Amino acid sequence: MTRYSTWVVVFALALALFHMRIAVAAPDGSIQVELNKLESSNGDCRAYLVLENKSSSGFEALKIDIVIFGTDGIVERRLAVQTAPLPSGKTSLKVFDVDGLSCERIGRLLLNDVLDCADGTGTRDDCLALLSASARTAVPFIE
Repeated sequence: MTRYSTWVVVFALALALFHMRIAVAAPDGSIQVELNKLESSNGDCRAYLVLENKSSSGFEALKIDIVIFGTDGIVERRLAVQTAPLPSGKTSLKVFDVDGLSCERIGRLLLNDVLDCADGTGTRDDCLALLSASARTAVPFIE
């Protein structure tokens, strides 16, 4: 096998694994929460979350508890982020600012818990199990 064909095979495998990761990250019945981007905004950090609701339920309330760790691994902040309304089959963007914390100081985010969750039938207590976290940034978003 030539050096060129080896690279083609490696690239094809990497591409296949990447697509498999995306498919596994947001299976039917789940809600994928992706940290899509962090950007500086007047000394603060602005976070962009992309939510993909692959469940059969539309959510009128979905407030998530996010813990922000500094680059030193120490908890910097805890935020409650309202991500609803989130209709079934819909992808949406939620943007929030982390006041007083620059993006450069953020080491990772943790999807810690669900603080409030309700769909058309009322309050639900199974929402944390529906959520799956991922990141497109260099900053990991973990569960």
